[in-house]
Amino acid sequence: MQDKGNKQYLPSKICLVCNKPFAWRKKWAKCWDDVKYCSEKCRRNK
Repeated sequence: MQDKGNKQYLPSKICLVCNKPFAWRKKWAKCWDDVKYCSEKCRRNK
């Protein structure tokens, strides 16, 4: 069983701009498939 508070079990992706991994956030729950950038700064500098 997964620990609900443990972040190592969250899905992650690689940012298309900076190539760094970033983890799932609750605010992205409905649009996780569309998320491509780790931050607003990377999204602006695409």
